[in-house]
Amino acid sequence: MVSGPYAAALIGWREAVAALYHEVRAAHRSDPRAAWQHFRERRDHLYKHHACSALTDLEKQRFDGFDYHAYDPQFCFVGEVDYAVEEISLETEISEGALPYRRIGVARFLHRGAPHSLDLYWLDIYGGGLWLPVGDETNGTTSYGGGRYLFDTTKGANLGLHAEGRRILLDLNFLYPPSCALNAAWICPLCPPANRLPFAVNAGERSFAEEAAEARNIAVGRRAFR
Repeated sequence: MVSGPYAAALIGWREAVAALYHEVRAAHRSDPRAAWQHFRERRDHLYKHHACSALTDLEKQRFDGFDYHAYDPQFCFVGEVDYAVEEISLETEISEGALPYRRIGVARFLHRGAPHSLDLYWLDIYGGGLWLPVGDETNGTTSYGGGRYLFDTTKGANLGLHAEGRRILLDLNFLYPPSCALNAAWICPLCPPANRLPFAVNAGERSFAEEAAEARNIAVGRRAFR
């Protein structure tokens, strides 16, 4: 249950995340790499200093930034959105019941000449929001086993839809793990099998084996949603 002071802090967190992505969308048009660097710096600052960070107070003291692959333009795509697909309802079981979401479209793109797609989901919680989880062949090794997120507009994470929602920016360099990868207190939906890409996405935020995480004082490999 959210208390008054924490509710106020959570509002501030969401405002900060939304403002960050607004800056990223504007900067990405002219310099994607600079936009990504700005994203990293601001996100690191939020997790180190904000009351709603998934890091514990001790972890914040020792935290010196998340680890990322170098920016790679080959993992930046503009997807074509197809809404003429069957709507599929899914849910993730959580302690309070179930977290429902629905497939509302499919983003299609080319990688090295081959066609691929990612389902777009609508989270049927709070006021709703677009959710785009991504899995790939690095999950469980150099990235979080449950996949990573690219969009979560309920929380302000929004790289941008264009052409009246028919195109979507799929810059996989901005992939990040859910907060459950940092703290077992959070609860989250993990990436559905349909969104596991059949290639390694060596881009975005890294995760490490538990021993390495302990050395960095960041707990990874846990399940949750933020």
